[in-house]
Amino acid sequence: MPATPTTPPPALRPYLTARHELLWQEADAFAAEHVAPRAARMEATPHQVERKIADLMARRGWFAVTIPAVFGGLGAGHVAKTVLVHRIACVSAAAAAILQATLIPVGGLLHFATYEQKGRWLPQVADGSLLLSIAVTEPRAGGHIGGIETTAERVGAEWVLTGSKVHIGNSHLAGAHLVIARTAEPGVSTSQALTAFMVESDRHGLSVSGHRVGLGLHGFSAGRLDLDQVRVPEDNVVGEIGQGLSVAQSSSILYGRPNLAAVSLGIHEVVVATTTAYLKARSRYRGALSDLPVLRDRIGDMEARLCAARILAYQSVHLLDQGLPCDADLINAKYLGHQWAMQSTQDAMELHGAQALDDDYVLQRLWRDIQHTYPPAGTGEVQRIRLADAALNEDRPQWSERLAAEAAWARPDPTAA
Repeated sequence: MPATPTTPPPALRPYLTARHELLWQEADAFAAEHVAPRAARMEATPHQVERKIADLMARRGWFAVTIPAVFGGLGAGHVAKTVLVHRIACVSAAAAAILQATLIPVGGLLHFATYEQKGRWLPQVADGSLLLSIAVTEPRAGGHIGGIETTAERVGAEWVLTGSKVHIGNSHLAGAHLVIARTAEPGVSTSQALTAFMVESDRHGLSVSGHRVGLGLHGFSAGRLDLDQVRVPEDNVVGEIGQGLSVAQSSSILYGRPNLAAVSLGIHEVVVATTTAYLKARSRYRGALSDLPVLRDRIGDMEARLCAARILAYQSVHLLDQGLPCDADLINAKYLGHQWAMQSTQDAMELHGAQALDDDYVLQRLWRDIQHTYPPAGTGEVQRIRLADAALNEDRPQWSERLAAEAAWARPDPTAA
């Protein structure tokens, strides 16, 4: 696979500190040493969940990149998170998915858990002993939060949860799941009907179905959880009763969407690097395929998309680290990041001709993997509706603004190098 830049492009310099650039180099070195040698095996054995890469990332504290130091985390912020996910995705989108999937429920805990709850769970994430998932999607409702059917009923000092969740990232690696369940009778507004619960994976009645191979992201598990009268104590409620919609939405916007933008960006970079390397190496008419104007035109289009996607991905999380309102920027980074990467991948498939159809060629993996950044955290239709709300000045209060105190704790010191 052609190498992607090991130093950040100049266009990203306004958003990166010297520490970010060191993290960039660290992530590239880690990916080359530990991820690249396992990528082929992950493709060859898609029925297996990749655990070793998760362990290695956990040892480095990367699952705690946004967790404050008081809870044992790196306290490095959202730009740093994007650097890690992006650079790992350049080598394996599946490995990057493992990293980003735990970071979403971490966001839910940071914004809504009590100080005592944070002290119970976040240090375990920081030391690598606990991975998390967020369980929202359901078999019948899909990603429609208002259609959630999983119920939670208070029985004495406990809550009893019953229902099923599907497409749950890190389902087979997580030691605890942030589950969104219905706690109100039908007819109650969704904004008050749902509650978030931390459900440890060893709770009686919780089962995880066997790992099923997806179209792409081989090695990453996104499976099904079944909850059959699972009992959790009162102090496993995250946020207030009826605040589950807020937990889910804010985690999706502030964490899920920029995370997926970073995964798309990593795939996009490799697609462009692979295609340019191929066209330069193929001789044609006393030159190379890359010399043909009709092909250079298409390469230029791919490069334009990639450059724009980089800016969107990093600018949006830079604003978030600064505590500035940026919900629409985060949404747009996910929406256009996927769309542009998808278009470039399709162009790459066509530019490679029959070579793209070989099942052991990297482009096939990239084409399959990019499909997985479309549905999570809202499909393109959902993103466009939210962007239309912003354009019409009808958007709700922004999560990046409402949670500015938490989102801005990692603001870089302007006097730091």
